[in-house]
Amino acid sequence: MKILVDTSIWSLALRKKTLTSKELLIVKEFRELINELRVAMIGSIRQELLSGISDEDKFERLRDKLTGFEDIHLNQEDYEKAAEISNECRRNGVQGSHIDFLICAVALNRNISIFTTDNDFKNYKKIVSIKLHSIREEINSMGE
Repeated sequence: MKILVDTSIWSLALRKKTLTSKELLIVKEFRELINELRVAMIGSIRQELLSGISDEDKFERLRDKLTGFEDIHLNQEDYEKAAEISNECRRNGVQGSHIDFLICAVALNRNISIFTTDNDFKNYKKIVSIKLHSIREEINSMGE
């Protein structure tokens, strides 16, 4: 099953030089998902990753790396679901970004999990039935 990988995970793996032990586990899980061909992306995440890179060579290198990950094609139902999620969250006192709600909608509409370090998704999960991907090594070590 595909996993929709949020910008926070990509940024951790691509940009951060020094990682904590927890972050190392996250990056390891991300690499395993890549090797298993389970990583899913949407255009908004691609745009977030490429935005703000002023060095043209770095931009082109990252863009080239990302071409190996095909975008999930969005449709009208994804945008409508994102608006529903936004409205439902707002009614329950939870604020979020349009991109976050679109990520939730895509995941719900395709019955896939979201891999993120953004704690806002834990708040969305209290209101809508999104699934959040957990690090498998962490789960396995907890069961021992």
